[in-house]
Amino acid sequence: MRTFLAAEATNSTARTITIVLFLLLVAVTLGITVWASRQTKTATDFYAGGRSFSGFQNGMAIGGDYMSAASFLGIAGLIALYGYDGFLYSIGFLVAWLVALLLVAELLRNSGRYTMADVLAFRMRQRPVRTAAAVSTITVSIFYLLAQMVGAGALVALLLGIKPGTTFLGMDADAAKVATIILVGALMIIYVTVGGMKGTTYVQIVKAVLLMGGTLVMTLLVLVHYKFNISSLLGDAARVSGKGEAFLEPGLRYGVETAGDATKTFYSKMDLLSLGMALVLGTAGLPHILIRFYTVPTARAARKSVLWAIGIIGTFYLFTLALGFGAAALVGGKEITAQDKAGNTAAPQLAQKLGLDYLGGEIGGATLLAIIAAVAFATILAVVAGLTLASSSSLAHDFYANVVKRGEASERQEVNVARISAFVIGAIAIALSIFAQSLNVAFLVALAFAVAASGNLPAILYSLFWKRFNTSGAVWAIYGGLIAAVVLVFFSPVVSGAPTAMFPDSDWHWFPLSNPGIISIPVGFLCGWIGTLLSKERDDAKYAELEVRSLTGAGAH
Repeated sequence: MRTFLAAEATNSTARTITIVLFLLLVAVTLGITVWASRQTKTATDFYAGGRSFSGFQNGMAIGGDYMSAASFLGIAGLIALYGYDGFLYSIGFLVAWLVALLLVAELLRNSGRYTMADVLAFRMRQRPVRTAAAVSTITVSIFYLLAQMVGAGALVALLLGIKPGTTFLGMDADAAKVATIILVGALMIIYVTVGGMKGTTYVQIVKAVLLMGGTLVMTLLVLVHYKFNISSLLGDAARVSGKGEAFLEPGLRYGVETAGDATKTFYSKMDLLSLGMALVLGTAGLPHILIRFYTVPTARAARKSVLWAIGIIGTFYLFTLALGFGAAALVGGKEITAQDKAGNTAAPQLAQKLGLDYLGGEIGGATLLAIIAAVAFATILAVVAGLTLASSSSLAHDFYANVVKRGEASERQEVNVARISAFVIGAIAIALSIFAQSLNVAFLVALAFAVAASGNLPAILYSLFWKRFNTSGAVWAIYGGLIAAVVLVFFSPVVSGAPTAMFPDSDWHWFPLSNPGIISIPVGFLCGWIGTLLSKERDDAKYAELEVRSLTGAGAH
């Protein structure tokens, strides 16, 4: 049976279904946001949703925040194009939750109020530590936002049938993608400025339900197609890929052994190690995930929310196996890359193929494509709202209220600054996303994980577990890890010197690895240790108070 892309499904019924579903989705989420705005009275409501969510609700919201466009679009695309090596992302993202659960979830919830910096600055000088934390939060959030915006551009281009050489509403393919990115940015700014944490949380819960439902349907259809024979699915994927057994083995994208070039082989293996470090350690340093622990009323609810999140996220990443290998087998790598070179549209293209086969031809294919694309769009909207909230909260609460105003800002002033910050951060993310459209979204998120693990994680762990740690150490850890990660990314093949780089026609790269984690994460820990030893500042009494608070929650809120 011929496979039709959205570009070929030009009948008015299919296009109408798509437009109606998108408008319905946006209307529902905006309705939730407006309703939540009426419940948002105080800074605690805006930043932490009034600490009113149950463990299950917060677990669903964490799942909604974590299962981003990188998970749904990026990982499915990487598995479809690179087989086993693509699935490494699923494993890394899932294992990372164990680190977050065991090391930081409950301790952070007990120790802070609204942001990560509340914990870092507790026993140190407020202004330098909060400034550093705000810079780090904004940097990590913008890296993560890039991935979501790029995913949105690729998704809507597929839905509207926009390919190189085609036009839509008088716009060529590139202009239409840019318009999509601007639209997503505008919506995310509305969600945050109007709804705050309550609105964002409910949007994330709705999105988690939609995403799990959509991926479950697609997974079942793929398994039905292969009569629940996983071996047959994998064999078909390997055969259609044209790479044979190599498709199901390590070494197609990472750890590639290049005959006669030991240096290139070594760098490829180091890139794999670097990616693994970034994925496993990054979650525990992601600001938009960390602030979710402040939305529950008790430490027990924080633990329960992480357990619910692990269950939801673990199930979802099992589904990505069926989505990725199903796309490889039923759609094919050539057709996927013809629509999007980075593979970001593999899952929606698979949805259309399954709809064609099982839901009544072209209209069925267009309908399932529209539903899955709407789910993916909801995914992007929910995650960008969470990211923007985290970074604007940090800028308002940490930098404005505690550094500029020295703790004398009113709650109303603080929330107003957070809303203004959301506009600024949204604009920056939109501008940068326009240049990153050639990159796979899961790969972009791996960079955000590396930056978070390099700058935030050392400072968090030292602060919670090292009595000697001080202001100098915190500032050194955050800036040292952050600068190392960002500089290495800028001079890596991600930005220049490669066909898939942000600037493919230029070449200023000298760092050979695509992910900086293997260098920048140790640099962050080393800088924190050196900075601590260079200062004589020490407050054992404050550490003892933090230790009691982090373990018991006494006096936390």
